[in-house]
Amino acid sequence: GNGKKTEGSSIFTWFFVLALLGVWTSVGFVWFDLVDYDSVVGVSHARIEARLHSRTCGCVQSERRIVIPWQQSGSACYCQYFYTLLSFKAKKKKPKLLNKFDKTIKSDIDAAEKLRKKGKVEEALRAFESLVQKYPHSPRSRYGKAQSEDDLAEKLRSNEMLLKAVNTYREAAELPEAPEALVKDALKRRAERQQFLGRMRGALGTLQLLVQTFPDDVSLQNDLGVAYLLVGDNSGAKKVYEEVLAKVPGDGFAKVHYGFILKSENKIAESIPFLREGLESGAPGTDDGRFYFHLGDALQRVGDQSAYHWYDLGHKHGHFASVWQRSLYNVKGLKAQPWWTPKETGYGDLVKTLERNWLTIRDEALSVMNTTSGLFVPEDENLRETGSWGQFTLWQQGRKSASSCQSVPKTCALMERYPEAIGCKRGQIKFSVMQPGTHVWPHTGPTNCRLRMHLGLVVPKGCKIRCTTDTREWEEGKVLIFDDSFEHEVWQEADTYRLIFIVDVWHPELSHSQRQSLSPI
Repeated sequence: GNGKKTEGSSIFTWFFVLALLGVWTSVGFVWFDLVDYDSVVGVSHARIEARLHSRTCGCVQSERRIVIPWQQSGSACYCQYFYTLLSFKAKKKKPKLLNKFDKTIKSDIDAAEKLRKKGKVEEALRAFESLVQKYPHSPRSRYGKAQSEDDLAEKLRSNEMLLKAVNTYREAAELPEAPEALVKDALKRRAERQQFLGRMRGALGTLQLLVQTFPDDVSLQNDLGVAYLLVGDNSGAKKVYEEVLAKVPGDGFAKVHYGFILKSENKIAESIPFLREGLESGAPGTDDGRFYFHLGDALQRVGDQSAYHWYDLGHKHGHFASVWQRSLYNVKGLKAQPWWTPKETGYGDLVKTLERNWLTIRDEALSVMNTTSGLFVPEDENLRETGSWGQFTLWQQGRKSASSCQSVPKTCALMERYPEAIGCKRGQIKFSVMQPGTHVWPHTGPTNCRLRMHLGLVVPKGCKIRCTTDTREWEEGKVLIFDDSFEHEVWQEADTYRLIFIVDVWHPELSHSQRQSLSPI
């Protein structure tokens, strides 16, 4: 991964859930496809590696980790939001799970539990099943059955068995005379497993019930806030975190999430103190790359240079490759520099083809602009401070848009010869038109796996691009190459539009098999 750390003495169980902010979908987990099972299950603080990226909604799969797209830019539609729930606290003293009746059959329960603890899952399940048959009103027997089904689901990697466990946890919690501690543990585990299965609305219902039953447990309210985010109900989440902060003004977990929601609503200045104080609290669940990313981004947008202090801290905590290179979905060890020469990339042939044919490419783009300007769609990632910026995409995530290519057939025919570009699943090939008076905020692309070529087509005086500390200008018929995982910023201060052709290519150091296996972005 990216050097992500977990507290060594963590008392938390880490697990995944999926969430969407703005455009939400509910995506279920399939055991093998999406979950690196060995790294999640059977470890008290499994080190979860997840990387985040932008541009597409939906669940993206890579070889050994779950990847959830989100907008790195601070857009009000954060496409997706990856979440690790951390507020399930371990108990200081053993919870009292036995009611009066269960104390009378304690030796039977202990014998079954011993099997479960030894990993004899099938035997444990049989033992608890026979206890449930004998004593249907016994909460502890029913809870043991649920835990055994849960364990067996992990062993068999079976969603079907896990659904049984989810159901049995509910039965255990609903039995009359069920001790409070058992009700709480059973419902918390139920919510956790529902989220694991992608049943976000069900998990929300379970957490709502938990909060109603245990109104004084703030950690449950924090988890409920996340559950609202998971179903796309930002205002529901916002209310929950407002309630938590009214009760416990210093709650760091609530603060970062509240700040995160404010920023998604484009309340930039308002979000800053919540994100900052939440991170400063060091509370479990706050040391997350996204919170550093969005605090820094918010500070930059209000012109506050302390942004770089937070980027530096995010780097020191292992979330960013460097202060400048803040992509969150990275392959380790790739050569990292902001600007590249054609020779350094090894893609000289592609650069020559673009530069030799620039007039053909320009004329096709102009004919699209003149006849059907509607094909240029506005940039929608909330990256602009001012102005207007449209894009016309030919390839995205390694997939060709046949309808777009009908409008610019010669350009597409030229591109077909270059697999490093059309096969780049982590990039696009597109025309970009920017109108005068446009300023694009400093921002960072999602991944270090690509380099970005810009071919100047119509470049009036007064247009420039900064990548890290080096500012350059486009030239008509010439290619600029930079790594957009480094911070970059654009100004269009000319008196007419600027048109360029953008071609993303795989980072040259990625092997053929990496190019095949990396998930699309």
